[in-house]
Amino acid sequence: MVHESLRLYATNASYTLVPYYLDPTIAAQTLVINRESGECLLDGAIPDPSAHAEALTIYGVLGIINLLAGEYLIVITGRERIGRLGKHDIFHANQFRILPFAKNNNRLSEAQAQDEQRYLSLIESHLRSGTYYFSYTYNLTHTLQRQAQLGDLATKPLWQRADDRFFWNHYLQTKLIEITTNNPDQDLSDFILPVVSGSGTVLARTRFFSRGIDAEGNVSNFNETEQIVLSDPIEDGNTPTSFEGKIKLSYVQTRGSVPIYWAQVNNIKYTPKLQIMDVPNTLEAFRRHFDEQIKIYGNQILVNLVNKKGYESAVGDAYEKAVKQLNDSRIRYCHFDFHHECSKMRWHRIQILLDTIEEELIQQGYFYAEDSPIKFQTSIIRTNCMDCLDRTNVVQSTFAKWMLTQQLREVGVLSNKEKIDEIESFMDIYRNVWADNANAVSIPYSGTGAQKTDFTRTGQRTKQGYVTDLQSGLTRYVKNNFMDGARQDAYDLLLGNYVVKYGATSPWIDTRTMQIKLVPQILLACLAFLIFLFILPSFEGYANYFRFLMFIDLVVAVFLLWFVLENGGEFVDWPKLVARDYRVYQSKFNALSPYKERTGRINDLGYEEKIELQKIE
Repeated sequence: MVHESLRLYATNASYTLVPYYLDPTIAAQTLVINRESGECLLDGAIPDPSAHAEALTIYGVLGIINLLAGEYLIVITGRERIGRLGKHDIFHANQFRILPFAKNNNRLSEAQAQDEQRYLSLIESHLRSGTYYFSYTYNLTHTLQRQAQLGDLATKPLWQRADDRFFWNHYLQTKLIEITTNNPDQDLSDFILPVVSGSGTVLARTRFFSRGIDAEGNVSNFNETEQIVLSDPIEDGNTPTSFEGKIKLSYVQTRGSVPIYWAQVNNIKYTPKLQIMDVPNTLEAFRRHFDEQIKIYGNQILVNLVNKKGYESAVGDAYEKAVKQLNDSRIRYCHFDFHHECSKMRWHRIQILLDTIEEELIQQGYFYAEDSPIKFQTSIIRTNCMDCLDRTNVVQSTFAKWMLTQQLREVGVLSNKEKIDEIESFMDIYRNVWADNANAVSIPYSGTGAQKTDFTRTGQRTKQGYVTDLQSGLTRYVKNNFMDGARQDAYDLLLGNYVVKYGATSPWIDTRTMQIKLVPQILLACLAFLIFLFILPSFEGYANYFRFLMFIDLVVAVFLLWFVLENGGEFVDWPKLVARDYRVYQSKFNALSPYKERTGRINDLGYEEKIELQKIE
């Protein structure tokens, strides 16, 4: 079992991790990490605390990452128990320490030391804002149904049972995993703690830097949501006096970006340019995606919520075309234009969608087990909108509520005519759970909580909810255009998409021309000077002069603002570590921007092509 708490002793020579044991007769199993060589060894000897420079209590090892100065040990120093699932405690990791193996940065140049600090700042910022959850005894990466089907794997250590799609710190644990795998006498399994976060680990990216599918069939913002109910049998009409959770009920849904090649390219406009990419291997990637989904979850019920008209329609049309081309009988496609059907606050019309697929829901079923599995969920609903956030969460909560009624009827909690909606005290809790889930999925991807949560929390749409959504939309705009590059870099660094190499060219070099770099600063200076002229007292004989200055300043400011809007891609906070080369942009002002054409590797698409750059409107 993974150690629940440890004492970490630090010296100039090593880090020693000593587990706490309630039973003093148990021989302590310590992990000693040599800071000079990086070697990790199991050592039964407990170190003398007085010989150590620092000692602290930790609650798990997040992993080890290599940067310019060498390796760093990342440990969990704070946790909060957020719930209990049966006999298993679930924790949120809320404090971390990053401990360097190297005693100093003397081997780094001044420029390298600055780069090192930027890497560390990315990690620290991500850990502060991240949502990391773990359990020492429960496998959070698997649904109840998959756990029941693990077979011999169920007896393996927690990290070996984990589903790599959701094992968020798998890359950080690589060193400990390799030592355990390659050296039978060095089994570090009890120190390897799987942690989950707000999404899958493949194509884990921020909103506008991650859309659609890749060549392997992975999609952006893929999430698996499991609703679990634990209950006890009602025997002889008597409610049990103690809770054991013998009855286990589970219902699983997925969400993920529309599985075609598409992108929304940031250009600092509120609605980015939408690109549907005509990539030769689109259908093959589409097939790979659903082959894997069917293998894991069974038949697919695809619920597409994007608009049928206007800006979003191209995505919906391309999705429907791919489904028809694939022509797989195991896939049912349903396009429900959420904004049209539920416009003017007619949110009750979600029932139309539920009625459309009710027969499939009945056939689909859910997982039900007592001492052993009684029934299995045989298919899954895969829901999407553009972001797979706000509309998706509203619809998923509706499906889950319908299924919950069926489950509680089967185990005798509800009669055959009762509905869970009728129990208002429960529905208050239920709605808030789903609204919290919406925020947990939304924040890592979009930078803000989910929209439309007023409906999820109260069961109705409100005017205040619209105002809150407007504020959220503006916050998303700022973060997605001017802050998400750094957030994306943190994802790429911690997930191993970018590996720091000593001696490599710094990724932080700004290759834009000096003119482009100066434009925002000059614009701000113009606006500040304009404000200064407005508040400056009027001096006799100088009124016309002040008006002239104000006019010139205003003309320059308007010109620069127009230039920024016309050439927005130059001012977006792009990721620095892993290039997103589907970005296609050219400035009209070639004197200020050297980009006339660019040969780019389309990493996410899996092929190369020469791109004739075009202006993005």
